[in-house]
Formats: sequence, structure tokens, C-alpha cells
Amino acid sequence: MPSIKQFQVTFDCAEPERVARFWCEVLGYVVPPPPEGFATWGDFDRSLPPEQQGSAFACVDPSGVGPRLFFQRVPEGKVVKNRVHLDVRVGTGLVGEERLAALEAECARLLPLGAVRLRLLPADGQNESCLVMQDIEGNEFCLD
Repeated sequence: MPSIKQFQVTFDCAEPERVARFWCEVLGYVVPPPPEGFATWGDFDRSLPPEQQGSAFACVDPSGVGPRLFFQRVPEGKVVKNRVHLDVRVGTGLVGEERLAALEAECARLLPLGAVRLRLLPADGQNESCLVMQDIEGNEFCLD
């Protein structure tokens, strides 16, 4: 059986471009170039039927290492905890107060972008501390 070479993470959301640009800022991702024949993504979007305009957006890791993130418009809002979430690894290798300081610094950077801090999960002897956050549409993620 061949191994998977690539995968993308897909977000259901109300405003794909807005959520994609939030995650670009969080992860240092970029918006890929528009399709051939279009100068901008706006030009491409305007070429679509009205009901499809603004229905999807994507961002990519500029180094090509991380997965592509794809954002698709859905009619329903988020109503329960998401079963899959991203862990933004800002405290890798850090423990105790040094780890908490790194998590708090990243939290402070993300709050003005529209992120919401939910709660601190303190170290418990098996796991180090992490901060549970929400993106601009309420999707949970962790600063880990």
C-alpha cells in the first residue's frame, strides 16, 4: 500500500477568506498564487457563478513542509466542540514557567487577531501545560 504523500486540513466556516487570513497570521502561512490566467484571487472569484463567489479559500506553508489549509463556506454555524483541532506548537521542549511564558506570549500575539483564550490546561504530571483557544469563528485550537 503506498504511503500518503500530502494531506490538507479543511475548515468548515462562514467566511473562508477571513478565517484563512487569520490562520496565515497564526502559522506564518501564505496565500498561494491565483490560478493561471487571473491576476488576483479577487479576479478569479468574480469569474465564478454568484452562488460560488467567496465559497472557498486556501493557504499554504511557504516552506512547502506543512499541510495546505482549505476553508470552505458552509451554511450552518459551529454548535459543538470540534472533534479535530490544530495544536500550534510554540512550547516544544519547554517546561514549567518557561513554557507558560512562551504560551502566554503567543496568546498575547493572537488576541488582537481575533483569537479568544478559553482556558489554561495546567501540567498534570503526564502532559505539559497548554492553552485552549478559539479562532475567529469559534474553532478550538491549542497553544501547545
